[in-house]
Amino acid sequence: MRFAMFVAMGLAASLAGAASAQAPDWSRAQPITVRLSNFRFTPSTLVLQRGTAYRLHLVNAASGGHDFAAAQFFADSDIAPDDRPRIEKGRVALAGGGSADIRLVPRVAGTYRLHCSHFMHSTFGMTGSITVR
Repeated sequence: MRFAMFVAMGLAASLAGAASAQAPDWSRAQPITVRLSNFRFTPSTLVLQRGTAYRLHLVNAASGGHDFAAAQFFADSDIAPDDRPRIEKGRVALAGGGSADIRLVPRVAGTYRLHCSHFMHSTFGMTGSITVR
């Protein structure tokens, strides 16, 4: 009984701390443009700082569709509530000529795989990496 009460109190304190954590100032998010073209990301390597707010501006410069697929990176980041619907199954789909902004704060250091999940696009070189320090 005492253990259950201790766990409940700890959980309540954790939730209160999370609720009091200040939301990022998205107006100050650092902009990063990533261009998607036929079988490449430019830049193909992103280096980000953990805890810093970013605005990924994804631009599909091709006439056909591409996506920015980085499921684990998105799972390990805090995404702005208005931008969450743009990420489906760990990827942001862009029609030819389309663009999207994703505001996020990376929370976990590591190196993440980036690729286009369209058939054969990764095979043709549409891959990259995201490093969070």
